[in-house]
Amino acid sequence: MHNVPAFGYPTPPASPSYDDQKCTYQHPFAIPAVCQPRYPVRPEDRLGKFLGDSLQLVGILGTGAYGVVYTAVDIRNGTRYAVKTLSKYNADGSPLDRRQIAFQQRELRLHYLASAHPNVVSMFKIVDDPDCTYVVLEYCPEGDLFFNITECGQYVGKDDLSRSVFLQILDAVEHCHTLGVYHRDLKPENILVSNQGATVKLADFGLATSSDRSEDYGCGSTFYMSPECLDPSARRPFYYCAPNDVWSLGVILVNLTCGRNPWKQASFEDSTYRAFTRNSSFLKTILPLTDDLNDILGRIFERNPDHRITLAELRERILACPQFT
Repeated sequence: MHNVPAFGYPTPPASPSYDDQKCTYQHPFAIPAVCQPRYPVRPEDRLGKFLGDSLQLVGILGTGAYGVVYTAVDIRNGTRYAVKTLSKYNADGSPLDRRQIAFQQRELRLHYLASAHPNVVSMFKIVDDPDCTYVVLEYCPEGDLFFNITECGQYVGKDDLSRSVFLQILDAVEHCHTLGVYHRDLKPENILVSNQGATVKLADFGLATSSDRSEDYGCGSTFYMSPECLDPSARRPFYYCAPNDVWSLGVILVNLTCGRNPWKQASFEDSTYRAFTRNSSFLKTILPLTDDLNDILGRIFERNPDHRITLAELRERILACPQFT
């Protein structure tokens, strides 16, 4: 869960294939029954490594708690790919336990299920290795949506582009929901960009679930969590994942149109969110929103998830909105 501000905020393939014979989808995390602790390979030590006969790791795109993402090139034709590594070992050298392995398997399974959609990053191949699993993914050279909003200034003040990009994200999320996949970590950092900012693709299914309800309170990134996800003391023993994803889309919509977050977190501890719950027009006093967009955000940021706007309704409202800011 991220607590570092992502934005400023107001104050007051076609179907992927598993064609590597060494890698079957059912067993991408095979670890020997007797396994001595071993320390993870340094990311730079993998540079130059070949996956199969022609795919070579040539650069490091990023590192995280669960692995490294590399740039890879198919030396036969120069095609670039992103390759995500999922380590089979913890930082102390101990092998992952069954629960950790199950989480990694879930991430691959759900991403694979969703990846045929044009606005989901394509998954091409899984390659098994003794210390990690390599996931060969579509390469998006322009980085993530966060970078394109904050550093490139791609979207703020450009209603047509913002509308197109937001609808692409919405389509990807609706596709996932239709398949019974709920992302639970929708945010600009998990959306990749190509085609000079005009095309976006949903990525990183590390927190995704196939259950339509969750007891994992605090799952995701704080700025993008719904109030029911943040509050384990709520009356219900669980929250529904679909409305939680819709809430996250609302924050992304504010990011795209205004270049900032509406609040730090959707709880009464946050003075901005508290003011919004008392006055549905409050966001208009701190953000350059039109009445139409303010009304849409009011439907998205409905505190009761049972009354929150659906994805189908949201698409209609976005298409009908003449101006965002």
